[in-house]
Amino acid sequence: MLTRAERAASPADHIATHGPERPVHFFASAVLDANLARFRAGFPGLVTYAVKANPAEHVLRQLWAGGLHGFDVASPEEIALVARLCPGAAMHYNNPVRTPAEIRFALAAGMQSWSVDDGRELDKLLAAGLPQGTEIAVRFRLAVSGAVYNFGSKFGADETGAAQLLQRVQAAGMTPALTFHVGTQCADPAAYGSYVRAAAAISGQAGVSVARLNVGGGFPSGRDGNPVDLEPFFAEIRSAMAAFATAPQLVCEPGRGMVADAFAFGVQVKSLRDSRVYLTDGIYGGLAEFTSMTIPRYRVFGPDGASRKGAERQVTVFGPTCDSIDRLPGTLAMPEDLDEGDWIVFGSMGAYLTGMTTRFNGYGQWDSVEVASV
Repeated sequence: MLTRAERAASPADHIATHGPERPVHFFASAVLDANLARFRAGFPGLVTYAVKANPAEHVLRQLWAGGLHGFDVASPEEIALVARLCPGAAMHYNNPVRTPAEIRFALAAGMQSWSVDDGRELDKLLAAGLPQGTEIAVRFRLAVSGAVYNFGSKFGADETGAAQLLQRVQAAGMTPALTFHVGTQCADPAAYGSYVRAAAAISGQAGVSVARLNVGGGFPSGRDGNPVDLEPFFAEIRSAMAAFATAPQLVCEPGRGMVADAFAFGVQVKSLRDSRVYLTDGIYGGLAEFTSMTIPRYRVFGPDGASRKGAERQVTVFGPTCDSIDRLPGTLAMPEDLDEGDWIVFGSMGAYLTGMTTRFNGYGQWDSVEVASV
């Protein structure tokens, strides 16, 4: 739960003032507002939010209040969450693998758009009795680099298969659309251009005009502590749309790019042993993504909130559980004056921490505190 009564100027201020004992998820609401404004001002289409990135209720409520009225949902639980917090919001079910029961649940919730990447999955949707004219977006994949890891290894039809699915969607009386996902933390705007031009080619190959093109998420966060300039991504998308004979409406569904930089995550040093450091959280908790993503910028504070500024040395960092694989990859540079009770505050931690944290060994609890800046 977000603790607004303990609002602080910064993570260091909260550490010094309150002496927290559990890890702390620090939230700067002004940064989230600014990120939403950047997407709405720069992206040439409808901006929605991928709930999986951070399903915290205060995040969804703030985005809804800020004028974002569309959400990418991936499960019945996310559907129910959005329906409860944001009544009347548009929901797009873009997880392309569903059970018949999940389809029925989403139908009852009034799902506006669905994605498919396989003929059998399309069969399930059509058999469920979707209303005529319902939007079905065919998800496709390309061998395009630029992201930390490629979502095409799990989802997406090839270009020929996508064209065939588009024809089936149109023949069934549904509204045909296309969608893709370049992969998480994509640093190369050209990846979006390649996908948009491929979408135009698929539409032409199928002989089907698509109503909308969903460019997915993948927009990067500033893990090095510097805000990412998103305009080159938006400009590449705008430019590539010229490949369409009749341009479809555009949709995006940022997750990490929307929320990550609005949060930081503070964990305490619980033990020091020569070149080994043990923290109050690890890869079973809020640091789970560190096994697959570059570790973001971090700062070290003493219990009084003062920055540690000693000469740095490389240390091995472990989480608090009794499992030996609970270890951050490689080594981290830590000040030589690091001490037990100090705090390491990792930046750009708004994405996936909430949904990926486990309760292994009884750990995994944290406090959520609003701060003026992270």
